[in-house]
Amino acid sequence: MTDSTLTIRVDEELKAAFAEAARAQDRNAAQLLREYMRTVVREAREKQLHDTWFREQVAVGRRAAENGDVRSSEDVERQFAQRREAARKS
Repeated sequence: MTDSTLTIRVDEELKAAFAEAARAQDRNAAQLLREYMRTVVREAREKQLHDTWFREQVAVGRRAAENGDVRSSEDVERQFAQRREAARKS
């Protein structure tokens, strides 16, 4: 992987405070910024995966409803009441 340079403008006071906070963690500002960037990228990917999963689940539900493959809320509650009871007994 080739390194690249990122230039940003920040207030001098913020820069000094950030550098001090980094030193307090035995790191430098660049290390902390790279870690933060990785965190932001990871969280964005996780959000995208969740959004994709959620949209797929909604599509499954819609198809089931369109096909008449639905249960009443009473049926669902009865099923989970049985599951809760079985779990209490075990």
